[in-house]
This record gives sequence, C-alpha cells and structure tokens, in this order.
Amino acid sequence: MASFIVEGNHHLHGEITPQGAKNEALQVICAVLLTPEEVVIENVPDILDVNNLIQLLSDMGVVVTRKGEDCYSFQAAHIDAAFIESPSFIEKCSKLRGSVMLIGPLLSRLGKMFYGKPGGDKIGRRRLDTHFRGMSNLGATFTYDEEKKGYKFECKDGLKGAYMLLDEASVTGTANIVMAAVTAQGKTTIYNAACEPYIQQLCRMLNQMGAKISGIASNLLTIEGVEALHGASHRILPDMIEVGSFIGMAAMTHSELTIKNVSWENLGIIPDSFRRLGLKLEKRGDDMFIPRQEQYEIESFLDGSILTLADAIWPGLTPDLLSVLLVVATQAKGSILIHQKMFESRLFFVDKLIDMGAQIILCDPHRAVVIGHDNRIRLRAKNMVSPDIRAGIAMLIAAMSADGVSRIDHIEQIDRGYTRIEERLNALGAKITRVE
Repeated sequence: MASFIVEGNHHLHGEITPQGAKNEALQVICAVLLTPEEVVIENVPDILDVNNLIQLLSDMGVVVTRKGEDCYSFQAAHIDAAFIESPSFIEKCSKLRGSVMLIGPLLSRLGKMFYGKPGGDKIGRRRLDTHFRGMSNLGATFTYDEEKKGYKFECKDGLKGAYMLLDEASVTGTANIVMAAVTAQGKTTIYNAACEPYIQQLCRMLNQMGAKISGIASNLLTIEGVEALHGASHRILPDMIEVGSFIGMAAMTHSELTIKNVSWENLGIIPDSFRRLGLKLEKRGDDMFIPRQEQYEIESFLDGSILTLADAIWPGLTPDLLSVLLVVATQAKGSILIHQKMFESRLFFVDKLIDMGAQIILCDPHRAVVIGHDNRIRLRAKNMVSPDIRAGIAMLIAAMSADGVSRIDHIEQIDRGYTRIEERLNALGAKITRVE
C-alpha cells in the first residue's frame, strides 16, 4: 500500500501534456485479439489498469513488444485457449474492469471463453446486462460455472449479425458488441449505441483493420461482417479526464498552466462545464491556456435558479469529471447542485471534503449541493483514503489547495488512471511525496 504526502498551497506553473486516454486504450488493446497480424498502438498510457491488461494479453499468448516509451506492438497469432479456461485467467479478469471487453474479441476468434465478475472502482452497481444481451443477440450462449466461479460463453455455430436496441448506451457494452460483430456473418445494427470519442476511435481502428462500420459518431452503428481482419497502426487520443483534472488543479491552486495537445475537438462539453464555474480557458492552437485566477463565480440559469451540473451520455458531461468539478466549486463564488446520475456511491467521498472545511450538503447518494467559499476560507489539510480513481484525484486536488500537509492512502486507485502523477505535478511546482 502506498500513500501521498501532499504539502498544500503551492502554485503550479509551466506546461503539461496529457497521457493517452485510459478508456480508449482498454478498448483498442482488447481489439488486437481480432487478428493474427501485428497491430501497433501509440500513445499508450503507462498506468496500472492498462499495464495489467497488457500483461494479461501476454499471458494469453499475445506477443507484446514495447517499441518506444508509449508505443506497443501486439501480435495475437496464437491464443492459449487452455489458459483462457483456467482459474488463473478468471481470477486476473476479476481484478480488472476493462477485461470485460475481452468477451467480444475472444468469442470472435475462439468461439468460446470463460469470464469472471470484473473488479474496478467501488462506485456502486455496474451491471453487465448490455454486454451479455449483446452477445446473446449475436448467437452466443452463456452459463454460470459454479466450479470455476465464472461465466462460460459459447457460439458453436459462429456469431451472426442482428438488429439490437441497447437498453442503455453503455460505452464498454457498445465496444464489446462492435468487436464481436465485425467478423459475424451478415449485418449488425446497434441502435442507442454509445458514441463517445473512444468508441469512434475504436471503430476507426477496426475499419483500418478491414472492418466495415458505418454511422461512426452517431448512436446508430451498422456493421457488415467480414471474414477476417488484418494488422494496422493506431494512435490513442489524449485523455480528456486528465485534461479536466489539470484544469481543476490550476483553478484550485490559483495557477497559470498550459495543457499541451488537448485535442479540442474531442473534449465536447468539458471546457464549457468549467467555464460555467467561472474559469477562463483559452484555446491556443491545440493547446489550452489557463490564466491565474484569484476568484471565479458560478453561473446561474437564465431564470436565476441555482446551476445544476449532471452527467449524461455523450455528448453530455462525462461522469468521470463530476468529482473534479465538485472540488473546484468548493472555492467558487456561488452555489451549485452536482447530480451524479449513473453511480450511486461516487459522491460518498464528499465527507472527506466536509472534514476539510468545504460547505457541501449531500442530499442523497446522487446529489450534492456545494456552497462555494469564494476563496475566503481555505480548505484544511486532512488524512484521506482514495476509494476510486476519480475521487482519488479530486482528493489530491483538494489537498494541493489546502493549508498544511495532507495524507492520501490507497493511492493505487489513482495509479490505475494517472501516469506518474506526482512526478509530473512536482515538475510544475507541486509538493507531493510518495511513501510506501
């Protein structure tokens, strides 16, 4: 177990480049299983979840070669079917949420697989119905194997294209179904598909590999099945959640910061969400400049009522940034309602912020009212434990702005989503020490 010791109240200054997108990386790395040929992926983030997935592919027989600091070559010419049926595989899957996206590619390549209940953040119920129903629509069957403590998926006669209307626009569910459908017989139509930039990137990579996917960037995807896919090269987008996290750090530490190569066209509503809290963001080419601000004021709705920020499916606001926006609001002028619709446990970390002096009313598991301090009252340093990736980074932002020295335990959760975060922030002027 590791911890961060954070000395607060230090200004940041300089430039920082966001890592490759975690959520995209998990999808496109799973997709390499769809072809026996080499697939090269650039801008791979060096984070725990991605590294664990790469190691799992290597254990499965995929030849993995690191070609550069953030560039990997994958060749799944031979997949160890016996390992995929082993308790070791099921156990490793159970510790990695992103492993759920192995189901589609392995069903496509092998016609069967075993899968254990995935791990990940402790943020409430995260059902897998969309994944399982999608595979069923394509002709797969699944049963629970009590002895192996996992699900057995099979498609003895091969996957077949189908029309499906998803019960929810699940990002990982859409990715899984798309990867299974690209080599299924006939046409697959997916309505109410997720259309996040990560899904768009996955579809474009699959098309480079020979797939026939149309409707990219919409919620209606049409896939004409092909017999086989070939190798390709792909570059992962910058991580929009890291971009948002750096915006929050700049605001809370009253810092001037430049975020390099943010891919503005793929940030969606994120910049405007921070602007609604009163932050100034400048577009300089593909960079984002954040000037130092001593004060920022939350907007109201046009009728004068309190502003509400709520998560939504793309192009709405990603739920992964609500924790950061909530922390930023604690020092703003004005009040705001944060509505976390998708996960019932993600706001429980606010009790730590309340202990630090933040004025927050947790209405229920999904809603919190934040009454901003307008920087008249600084947060106090505290000892905290990170329950998940996004709450962990929100706690780090709060600690960086607080008076005194804070301690954040269980930072392995933060490591799952952020590359060497303390090294990169210390280079900008932060004072963060990692201790075992």
